[in-house]
Amino acid sequence: MPVFTNWMKKILEYVLEFLLPRSNALRDIEAMKPEDMRVVAPPANTNLPPDTIALFDYQNSLVRQAIWELKYRGNKKVARLLANCLYEELVEELSERKTFEMFEKPLLIPIPLSKRRERERGFNQCELLATELQTRDGRNFFEVGRNILVKVKDTESQTKKNRVERLKNLSDCFMVPNPKKITGRNIILLDDVVTTGATIEEARKTLARGGAKKILAVALAH
Repeated sequence: MPVFTNWMKKILEYVLEFLLPRSNALRDIEAMKPEDMRVVAPPANTNLPPDTIALFDYQNSLVRQAIWELKYRGNKKVARLLANCLYEELVEELSERKTFEMFEKPLLIPIPLSKRRERERGFNQCELLATELQTRDGRNFFEVGRNILVKVKDTESQTKKNRVERLKNLSDCFMVPNPKKITGRNIILLDDVVTTGATIEEARKTLARGGAKKILAVALAH
């Protein structure tokens, strides 16, 4: 069955490429080096929840297109580019926190999708990012933890909801199946975009209840 699914996915990708060929802008993004991306893409504003950092401004069209490619097409070239951009920022942040806050040996946990959403999409964009970050890091600064935080509730789309509605929609949607894996551990929570911070807040609460020590949230854009 997985072989058949992968085969169908490849056919769909070819059809999409024929009907919706990649734009010149996307080709430019795929050809970029991380240092180029960080020059042309504006930084995120600093209006973020505590212990949360984001790299780029999501209002920028280039940033939006890159994240759309990651989120809905699972574009691995773009995933690698964005992960390499994020890695430099993350290492700098971790170095400071290790010195001043004893934030050591963190476990990087990607925000999960529900089983239905991941099955429909065929991937989790945050998992793709985590894989690229892991390849770049080689466990020098962090370890990637998979299936530690799971999404047990299939929530409605958050796009048109305000912060209060998002928090209500996300209430009790996450779970830590094996709390022993995070007890006393410092955590890096990885997401693609922080909008109101509701997803991060709910995930933080769940991890804290599971025994996590300190939790730093990191996103590509805000």
